[in-house]
Amino acid sequence: MEQTLNKTVLGLFAHPDDAEFLCAGTLALLRQAGWAVHIATLSPGDKGTVEHTRDQISRIRKHEATQAAAVIDAQYHCLECEDIYILYDRHTINKAAALVRQVRPALVFTCSPEDYMVDHEMASRIAQTACFVCGIKNMEVDEPHFEPVPYLFYCDPVEGKDIQGRAIQATTLVDISGVMAIKEQMLCCHESQRNWLRVHHGMDEYVLAMKSFSAQRGALIDRAAAEGFRQHLGHSFPQDNILADILADHVHCNQE
Repeated sequence: MEQTLNKTVLGLFAHPDDAEFLCAGTLALLRQAGWAVHIATLSPGDKGTVEHTRDQISRIRKHEATQAAAVIDAQYHCLECEDIYILYDRHTINKAAALVRQVRPALVFTCSPEDYMVDHEMASRIAQTACFVCGIKNMEVDEPHFEPVPYLFYCDPVEGKDIQGRAIQATTLVDISGVMAIKEQMLCCHESQRNWLRVHHGMDEYVLAMKSFSAQRGALIDRAAAEGFRQHLGHSFPQDNILADILADHVHCNQE
């Protein structure tokens, strides 16, 4: 399988630091397996501050995201949508579709369709459509279309629950015990977010929060740390679990 794939993975999320919280360990493992890694955010996270202007925090957070991506020799992209106002509309779909066509990933990670904020849920829907339309010729984007539709995996929602507090069960768990130091290094690049999260979310030491949830997921498979995913298995999307093939020594699969 790997010989016929374009060994490129794209993480498409709402904000800088989403990928670092949700799938940086798995991205690091894929990089170690020889995959090219791209991390993209729909917005620069221009509302995530209690001290800077929108322009200031946008520059800061994009710089932080670029530094975090560089830890695993990945490339960072920002689609420059406005934080909090990420919309499922023509303009945004075309931006995301153009990025997918430019990167041509075999594998895409995105936010959970059920999460604590609408920006994450919109990013999930946008990523789904951007993957689905990668082979549709008559899209209003300049990048050439391609086939097949990429594999699409949804990351765990923040804290592993939906807005009603119900647990979301991952069907694919990736053991990231051996790359937790890399995941932490990537997350620590987002220095601007510590003060913001402490004031707005009442969450101090957000690196410890990441470690705690990683440990919770790891306990499900008797490992020190893990990241959880659910595969998009709708019509026209690939049905086999590519993560189980590429990262066989790290992947544990459950069925809901």
